Amino acid sequence: MKYLKIKNFFTPQKKAVAVQTARENANPLHHWPGYTPLAPPEHGLYTAMRESVPIIDAALDKIVRLAGGFTVVCPGAQAALDHFVSTVRVGAGSVGLYQFIAVYLDSLITYGNAVGEIILTADGGDIMALYNAGLENISIRQGKSPLDVEIGVSGAGLDFKPVPYPELVLFTPLSPKPGAVTGTSLLRSLPFVTSVLLEIYGSIKTNFQRVANLRYAVTYKPGSSALDKAHAKDIAASMASEWRDAMDSAAAGHIKDFVAVGDVDIKVIGADNQMIATEVPVRQMLEQIVAKLGIPPFMLGLHWSTTERMSTQQADILTSELESYRVALGSVITKICTLWLRLHGYGGACRVVWDDINLQDELEAARARLIDAQARVLGDREGGAGSDAII
Repeated sequence: MKYLKIKNFFTPQKKAVAVQTARENANPLHHWPGYTPLAPPEHGLYTAMRESVPIIDAALDKIVRLAGGFTVVCPGAQAALDHFVSTVRVGAGSVGLYQFIAVYLDSLITYGNAVGEIILTADGGDIMALYNAGLENISIRQGKSPLDVEIGVSGAGLDFKPVPYPELVLFTPLSPKPGAVTGTSLLRSLPFVTSVLLEIYGSIKTNFQRVANLRYAVTYKPGSSALDKAHAKDIAASMASEWRDAMDSAAAGHIKDFVAVGDVDIKVIGADNQMIATEVPVRQMLEQIVAKLGIPPFMLGLHWSTTERMSTQQADILTSELESYRVALGSVITKICTLWLRLHGYGGACRVVWDDINLQDELEAARARLIDAQARVLGDREGGAGSDAII
């Protein structure tokens, strides 16, 4: 079977009328400057934010894990489809469609865009592997219509080479702006907050180096005798040598006392200074990060004062956020599995069934069903008693 035949497996695109609210490009070279790289300069900033602020990296990892597993349901081909979902090769060392979707979602929320590719066998008769593409090599541009998107590989300079088989490329933007073809990162509004937080952490490090790392001032005051005045310099040098030896011994784990004769004063430099309190500004910055990422504080190890009802509401908000990501990923999973079904001669459609996000949702649903059943039973009893009374 040749690859070009798989185009018939997808729903054909009907010709659409021109979009009336889009700007018309009269310049015949409008496509030349219209390339949009999927890895703009801020991608390096987002990567650095995840590396420098552990709570951001932990929150994004938790979003990926909490999105949960899934099952692709297709009557008549369930066993074969389950085998494909669990054994399909992903990249160089991973296996399973879930691994592909996890990396795909990580790229989507971190950079605002995710690109993957379906790799077919040489004869085009089966799916050999799935590949998560690096965004630094990919550019995108608007097609002939604002409803069309062309994806290509970036070369040297302004070179744009469209992919030969766009049907095999998976592209998902996260919350694109009106009229835009690319998405926006979940971290888009956090660089300033992150910079303030890192500035506070940097000042804490500097203050600890200055204050917490104890340094001493040893002052020797010569006496009134002629001997002390004549040999004050030699006595001070001897005391400095003995003090340095005592400090080096302490660093090596040996206890060594310092003994001096005369008027000697030893003080800790900076002992009167106090560390600046940073709990309030750090919490303010962390609150902004948590509010943007949508992860409840208790899931990130932040033990802020909260009530049980507030925790439940935060969990509900997280559930709604995860549902929105699942909607975006569902079309990608469906496209991959539909192509596999058609290549193997299976008809019909498939649908994605996601696992429950947590047991608390299942418990609340079971409790609601129990209360509803008790209400129906009580209503039936009251209705029966009323009928007897009328008779």
